[in-house]
Amino acid sequence: MASVGGLLKSRILRPLKRNVLVPAGEAVGRVVLERKVQSASIDPGIHYPCYKSFDDLIDVERLKSLDDYVTRKIEEHKKEWDEVFYSGFLTLKATSPKRPGSRIINLAKRKTVHGGYLDLDKADLWAASDEASEFPLLMDFIATLPFKATARMMIMYDSGGHVVTPHRDHSVTDICHEFLWFRTNLAKPFYMLNPKTGVKRYVQSYSAWFDSVNQFHGADAYNGLSFSIRVDGTFTDEFRKRIPVPKCNPASTPALWACSS
Repeated sequence: MASVGGLLKSRILRPLKRNVLVPAGEAVGRVVLERKVQSASIDPGIHYPCYKSFDDLIDVERLKSLDDYVTRKIEEHKKEWDEVFYSGFLTLKATSPKRPGSRIINLAKRKTVHGGYLDLDKADLWAASDEASEFPLLMDFIATLPFKATARMMIMYDSGGHVVTPHRDHSVTDICHEFLWFRTNLAKPFYMLNPKTGVKRYVQSYSAWFDSVNQFHGADAYNGLSFSIRVDGTFTDEFRKRIPVPKCNPASTPALWACSS
């Protein structure tokens, strides 16, 4: 028979932690981190919202030619147990849904159970997943991108008309993740958002690299299947020579490139 103390812990303390203490702690942490990001110095040449299109740097025609293929493969793959996208708690509004409904197909998986979000560009911690074998033509295309090494790779899809809650990926302005966001069609209404002005800038290109720390990003609802792919890793040394380096706030690197192009 369960003890009185055990029943108390099960019926009262655990729900209290889940429903009250954790959300309260996240709310406090969100306020602290928001103030930290908003007070960070930014190069005067940067104007948010912005993004750097890679359409002139990658084989966009080949990417577009994969549209029917990737769409069909996602439809064939879709499963109820696909990972639900989690925005994190750095959302534009504290009460916004953190798991709004979009799903993820992971093309790479962590080699160990340990590690945090900031490790998503560490190639030695990631390996191709079983799901990657379902998308061989997409993986062949990813191999042509300007990466010396790739780490996390994923497809984010939605067919339920959900929004992607506007959010920051993290709050560490000293870290700049090298990644490429891309898609085979322009269906997904994806945007960057200046948190101070409320101005949205929708991505009009097939590919983009963007500052995911000093500005928010999200997507409006779409009636039908919409999706995008993100690949994180390390750009090649030759490609890095193209990228302007800000004197402060490394996370703003893609924003500086976007505004100086």
